[in-house]
Formats: sequence, C-alpha cells, structure tokens
Amino acid sequence: MAARKQYLLRIDPVLWADVEKWAADELRSVNAQVEFLLREAVRRRKGGGEAEAAPPPPASSPGGS
Repeated sequence: MAARKQYLLRIDPVLWADVEKWAADELRSVNAQVEFLLREAVRRRKGGGEAEAAPPPPASSPGGS
C-alpha cells in the first residue's frame, strides 16, 4: 500500500469541536472522520450522487392495497 499523504489543516475551533463530537459518535478518530467526509464528497462529485445513499422504497404488503 502506498504511503499516506500528510497535510496540515488549519480549522476553526468551533468546527473542530463539532467534527470531534461527530467522530466520537461514529467511533472514529477526527482524522478518520475528515477522511470519510472527503471521500464521500469526492464520490458524490464524481457522480455517485445522493441516489445511492437514499433508502430503498418501502416494500408493498403481500395482499396489495
């Protein structure tokens, strides 16, 4: 596996606190959370779109109605 790129990020303390809490809620480090968010943003930009993230439609009941 290729070496991971290091990058210094300057971030507003209020935003940092929000990301830190979000990361903790999802049992990730802040670094992993930022990488996750960036990957999601890139996937959407490339055309992954929000349609993939949308929940499936409800199943119809077996007797119809």
